[in-house]
Amino acid sequence: MPQYPNRQFLDFEAPIKNLYEEIEANKKLAARNTKIDYAAIIAQLENNIVESRSKITQQLTSWQKVQLSRHPDRPYTLKYISNMCTDFVELHGDRNVKDDMAMVGGFAKLNGETVMIMGQQKGINTKMRQLRNFGMANPEGYRKALRLMKLAEKFNKPIITLVDTPGAFPGIEAEERGQGEAIARNIYEMLRLKVPVICVIIGEGASGGAMGIGAGDRVLMLENTWYTVISPESCSSILWRTWDKKEVAAEQLKLTSDHMKSFGLIDTIVPEPVGGAHWDYTEAAEMLKTALIPIIAELKAIPPAERIRQRIEKYSKMGFYDEH
Repeated sequence: MPQYPNRQFLDFEAPIKNLYEEIEANKKLAARNTKIDYAAIIAQLENNIVESRSKITQQLTSWQKVQLSRHPDRPYTLKYISNMCTDFVELHGDRNVKDDMAMVGGFAKLNGETVMIMGQQKGINTKMRQLRNFGMANPEGYRKALRLMKLAEKFNKPIITLVDTPGAFPGIEAEERGQGEAIARNIYEMLRLKVPVICVIIGEGASGGAMGIGAGDRVLMLENTWYTVISPESCSSILWRTWDKKEVAAEQLKLTSDHMKSFGLIDTIVPEPVGGAHWDYTEAAEMLKTALIPIIAELKAIPPAERIRQRIEKYSKMGFYDEH
């Protein structure tokens, strides 16, 4: 994890930033004046940081959770894989167009068991963000994901997908190569896979870009993530012709993990480290791993035909409406 001053802070994390600045100031004073012991002061400030992190995340608005899910220091798919799994072998290409760098995946061992794990990958700096297309996959990314899922099915290995995307890439060339068809095909095929499928929202879960790898036996959401048909900014621009109403849109979309759980659209909310996953990559991965292991065991005990039936029934029952 990057240490201050390299760490980045969101607006509502300002109290934490102030405490870090106090620690840095006391460290400089300690270096200049060795007669005074600043260790106790620094230790107290570090405790205050933990308390502040906890207090802030207990009173987040929907929009603040959206911001937290996009935190520049937040761990992405490959970081979770490296911290949860061993023996990861990345597989490339859709065997048709190219290798989409926004979608990564391959075989790995989770708690000693071989799984197929995949997800959208965002970049950690400007150059990598461009290479990864900001986590927005093209059709070949979704076709690559489907190829890996079919490979997992061939070898009877559970599938884990990690969803973190602002949406599928909306460019003209993506539409020309069948973006909508690729996502629809993935949803159709994922409902029929004979192996356990577990989907996890680890950051942004927007629209068809998320659903393209988001249909499974169990759907999990990390605590500070969001999952909905459209981003708050796009929703605001459509309804009010401006992005200024994005906070209102975030509230009205009911996109946070607690809302998704109450609607029955997800199965489990996975807790994050105090203050969010960006504060401790190892702990965040361990929390997710702890949630995944029993679910895999539970799903493996169900016969494939019954598992498929339950999966289809699960999605058939989603949604509710009123008739007047």
